[in-house]
Amino acid sequence: MKVRTAVIPVAGFGTRMLPASRSVPKPMLPVLDTPVVHLAVLEAVEAGIEHIIFVVSKGQDAVRAYFEHLPELERGIEAKGDTKLLERMLAIPKLAQFSCVEQKRQLGLGDAILSAADATGEEPFVVLLPDDVIWSEASTTGAMVTLFAERGRPVIAVREVPDERVSSLGIVDAAEVADRVYTISGMVEKPPLDEAPSNLAIIGRYVLVTDIFEALRQTQPGAGGEVQITDALASMIPGGVYAYRFPGTHVDVGRPLGLLQASVTEALRRPDMASELQEWLRGLNR
Repeated sequence: MKVRTAVIPVAGFGTRMLPASRSVPKPMLPVLDTPVVHLAVLEAVEAGIEHIIFVVSKGQDAVRAYFEHLPELERGIEAKGDTKLLERMLAIPKLAQFSCVEQKRQLGLGDAILSAADATGEEPFVVLLPDDVIWSEASTTGAMVTLFAERGRPVIAVREVPDERVSSLGIVDAAEVADRVYTISGMVEKPPLDEAPSNLAIIGRYVLVTDIFEALRQTQPGAGGEVQITDALASMIPGGVYAYRFPGTHVDVGRPLGLLQASVTEALRRPDMASELQEWLRGLNR
């Protein structure tokens, strides 16, 4: 089946980004000049996604409003004659069909995904976590959708991480069956290093089938008292779950240093900013 829907959870408290996230939802914090949630949407759209469902919490109207037309802003830009900027602003609401569902309680990623059960319908869907920004030649989500079309079973994104990061991430036990493709035999959330099955960590991209919802309903709260998507996926391993070790650069922008690193990386990728930034950085070392 064609994957046409994406679920983007944005309902967290954003505690790692306080005090900045006191009044601005963490997904609206910018990588350079673009909110992290916008980057997730762009990756989804590049993968062929047509409908994007935001899982929000109470008071997160800013996320919804960002992807709507803003007539006063658009008229102001038009009056200044900045046609290029106006085109960019008008394009945002046209990226996809957008809708929102509310996560009533902060019970983890698994619960956030379960909140979108009615909105996704009976089709497979992708989940993108905005905290994970990935730069690659082609959409990581797109490559995963292609793999799903071949295998017909859930696919999760993974990358190799250093030892010091293992105990803070979901880790898979997996065997490589094709280039960058693994079959998963086990997964565990935030294991001690000496108990971890590998250094392949789950990164915030998933292609899921609707069976995941029943698995989530049967999943008891795990690490941190939250409903863990890894626990639900682990119960589906007998039917087949695959991992995709994606290429490119990944940054966790859910922490202050990561957000800074991502902004610098993005600026260095832009011809209109790279030279000036490089000169400034060289000046810091004098």
